[in-house]
Amino acid sequence: MLNSHPPADAPDAAPVWIDLFEPTPEEIARMAADFGIAVPSRASLEEIETSSRLRAEGEVLYVSMPLGVHAVGLAALPLGFILSPKLLVTVRFSQMQAFEAVEARARRGHCSSSATTFAVILDAMVDYAADVLEKLGHDLATVSTHTFGADGGQAQHTAPGARALRRSLSAVGIAGDQLSRLRQSLLGMQRIIGFVLDTAQWLAPELKPRLASARQDLGSLVDFESHLSGKTQFLLDAILGFINTEQNDIFRVLTIVSVVGIPPTLIASWYGMNFHGMPEYGWRYGYPYVIGLMALSVLLPVIWFKRRGWW
Repeated sequence: MLNSHPPADAPDAAPVWIDLFEPTPEEIARMAADFGIAVPSRASLEEIETSSRLRAEGEVLYVSMPLGVHAVGLAALPLGFILSPKLLVTVRFSQMQAFEAVEARARRGHCSSSATTFAVILDAMVDYAADVLEKLGHDLATVSTHTFGADGGQAQHTAPGARALRRSLSAVGIAGDQLSRLRQSLLGMQRIIGFVLDTAQWLAPELKPRLASARQDLGSLVDFESHLSGKTQFLLDAILGFINTEQNDIFRVLTIVSVVGIPPTLIASWYGMNFHGMPEYGWRYGYPYVIGLMALSVLLPVIWFKRRGWW
C-alpha cells in the first residue's frame, strides 16, 4: 500500500514523504518510473551487513534497521528509509504506532520537508521505544516484588510457590526476549542517525541538533536497556535458585521419609519370619512391644533430624 504525503500548505505539490507498506511489484515499478528511486526488496532490507544497511548513492541515502518489537517468529521485520533532499520513502512490513502518529502530524503541516519528516519519524520511534522500556521496567519490578515477597518495604519470609515461580519465570523470559529484540532497534536507529549526520551534507542546519539530540536519547535508552537486561538476568538466576531450593526441599523430605521408614520396616520384617524358636511369639505383651519398638524407631530419627535442622 502506497501512502503519499505532500506538504500541507501545497496539497497539489510533489510529495515529501511516501510510505510503502508491504509494497507490491506494481508500486515498486511506479516508484522507479515516477521518481527514479529503486526501492530495495525485503530480502535486501533484511541483510545484516553494514554496507547493505547504510549506503549512499549521490545525495540519496539508503538506510535500514530491524524492528525488534515488531518481530514475527524468530526474525525481526525490517524498516527501510530512502532519504533524499526532496523526498523521503519509507518501506515497512508491519503496522507501527509511531508512523500513525507521524501521519497525523503530517496532515497538520509539521512535516514540510523530507528531512523534517525523517526527524519526526525518528523522534516518534524513540518515544515509542522509551515507552516500551518503561513498561518492561514496570513488569520486571512487579516480578521482583512477587519473587522476593516485598510488600510495602517489608519482606515476607515465605518463599513463592511452584506456580508463582513458573509464572515469574515465564514473565522474565518474555521480558528478556523483548529487551533483546528492542536492543536491535535501538542500535539500528543509532547507526542510522550517525550515518545521516555524517553523510547528508545537504541536511538543514537546524535539523542536525535535533538528530544529535535523538542520538543522545538513544544512548540513554541503550544504557537503560542494559540495566534492565542485567536485572532480567538477576531475576532469572534468583527464580532458578528458588526452584532449585524447592526441589532440594522436596528431595530432603523424601529422603527423611525413606530413612525414617527403614527401621520399622526392618522390625516388621524381622518379626514376620515366623520361626518357631522366636521367644517373642510366646510373650503376652509381644504385640504392643513390637508396636512400641517400631514407634520408637520412627521417633528417634525424627528427633535427630529435627535437632540437625533438616526438618
